[in-house]
Amino acid sequence: MENPSTPVAETRLGTVIGLAENGLHVWRGIPFAAPPVGDRRWRAPQPLTAWSTPRVADTYSPSSWQSSEYCRALGGGDPGEFSEDCLYLNIWSPAVRREPLPVMVWLHGGGFTIGAGGLPPYNGSALARRDVVVVTLNYRLGHLGFFAHPALEEEAGERVYNFALLDQIAALRWVKENIHAFGGDAENVTLFGESAGARSALSLMVSPLAKDLFHKAIIQSGYALPDTPRRTALAKGKALAEHLGLADATPEQLRAIPAEDLWPLAAPHNVAPVPIVGDAVLPQPMIECFFNARQHPMPVMIGSNSDEASVMSVFGVDLAGEIQKLRRQRRFGLGLIKLLYPGVKGDTELGRQVCRDMAFTTMGFVVMQAQQRIGQPCWRYWFDYVAEAEHETYPHGAWHGNDVPYVFDTLGEISPSCDYVTESDLKFAGQVADYWVNFARHASLSCTTLHGPVRWQASVRGKDRLLRIGLNKYAGFKLVNRFMRTRMELFKRVMHQHVSLD
Repeated sequence: MENPSTPVAETRLGTVIGLAENGLHVWRGIPFAAPPVGDRRWRAPQPLTAWSTPRVADTYSPSSWQSSEYCRALGGGDPGEFSEDCLYLNIWSPAVRREPLPVMVWLHGGGFTIGAGGLPPYNGSALARRDVVVVTLNYRLGHLGFFAHPALEEEAGERVYNFALLDQIAALRWVKENIHAFGGDAENVTLFGESAGARSALSLMVSPLAKDLFHKAIIQSGYALPDTPRRTALAKGKALAEHLGLADATPEQLRAIPAEDLWPLAAPHNVAPVPIVGDAVLPQPMIECFFNARQHPMPVMIGSNSDEASVMSVFGVDLAGEIQKLRRQRRFGLGLIKLLYPGVKGDTELGRQVCRDMAFTTMGFVVMQAQQRIGQPCWRYWFDYVAEAEHETYPHGAWHGNDVPYVFDTLGEISPSCDYVTESDLKFAGQVADYWVNFARHASLSCTTLHGPVRWQASVRGKDRLLRIGLNKYAGFKLVNRFMRTRMELFKRVMHQHVSLD
């Protein structure tokens, strides 16, 4: 069926008018919850009020409050205007649709402090041209998205601290109720995200509030830092209020704090790049849930990049310092580490690889084993491709976030890569995007092989497979067995030792 040139969609709350762009229908800035402002700050997203006049959805909404400079440098572009009124989503859909299409819902990264669904790398056009419906969204960031304070405890009859995750859940509910009007299949929704977006997806895979809201998950560079314990979050919230002159703050006083006063706060009053454990959204630590295979059953794709340690400085990690710490720990000897990393010289390089694997690579291994325990397929990957012009600039491999423009096939459209990418780079990005779309379309219990340059077989029970995406920074794909298996087993045990309930 071919839709009119000006796309019109009927949602449950009213009509939205989009744009026709090069064979696609695009809607930007559709609200999925009431503005979380005033008395609605630090509450679960509230329902929207219906509108009777058609709503024009042709412009990205404001982003949640954040550092514009930081986002331009590390988050993928200019986030534009800021507002607490930021709960909006964007949709790309083929103009010609013969049947309901798979839906791919994207959660952006940025350490839960920067980012927006409308940034240039997340343009859904190229994926939508592969016959899927793409949804990107904004969610509350920083202290607006994650906050605990004794004065707010159980205001709504339950503990709620992870407001950003609740925003994501509200968007998924909106998709379930409305995506058919945009050509999407509400029974085939893939949630995918990178970095904090991946950490969000992992959290929603174990959240009781997100059950049945999505059917597949793609985890790109999900990290294994422990969730913030409830008591720690409450103490931090109280200290933050005191820092702002509110020693005995009431809920009204807390909600009167200007939003622009919250995001610039530095350590120790900044937000950790992880959710808070101990509320209705995340009752138990995410990692512990995967150790015990208590995730929602669904097909999963999970992987990380070859130079994830490029982001460690953002988290305040001293790579060489981490190795020096190991020297002082008898129970976890440096000699064993060196055996696992033969030929790696110098504390900085050793720290780069060890931190990468402990924080990122091992997460994929843990999830794979959890999937096998519940009989669900898991596709693992290792992204190690660097554009031809950047081989000397990035000698350690694919840096944190480098996979995103390949997944969205936006490499030739965004700055600065559009100025130097080659035909080979663009072809490779197209192949990566094809795999992601094939997962969204076909992955299931009965379909455990994704077709592409190589047949990518899932790690079903008893199998430990991984697809190397990019071989020594060059275009190539290779399926390997037992990737870093000895390292993964060791770091899994270390990770398990650090998991604790609050």
